[in-house]
Amino acid sequence: MRPSGSVVLTISGAGVPREAQFDMAMLAALPQHSFTTRTPWYPSARKFTGPLLRDVLGAAAAQGKEIEAIAINDYKVNIPIEDAQQRNLIVARLLDDKPMSLRDKGPLFIIYPFDSDESLRNSVYYSRAAWQLKALRVK
Repeated sequence: MRPSGSVVLTISGAGVPREAQFDMAMLAALPQHSFTTRTPWYPSARKFTGPLLRDVLGAAAAQGKEIEAIAINDYKVNIPIEDAQQRNLIVARLLDDKPMSLRDKGPLFIIYPFDSDESLRNSVYYSRAAWQLKALRVK
């Protein structure tokens, strides 16, 4: 499948036969998941919706031990592949059922279900929640 709209996410690296590009329609076509969680960045709990990170990686045939998430502002963070496999991380494309603007940490935001497990509510996992996501490199 090839993007017909603007590319919002590029995946490269281990297992990816050639660079995988996604537009919003392609991400919306994957199974969608939602949860509401509190975060350090918003004053109250917010609802996040999008495909699971593991489904996005699967669509790109990506395999590896670690994911480097890269934001539009070139923020980079490494996420262990186990996080994507064992937890329901979402590549959020909607915030409270609306598309996210750049100003509101969009258009894509890797978000952990912080309220589902108290052990996620710390700086290690908060730092892995990459907003303004533009690329994933699998290592």
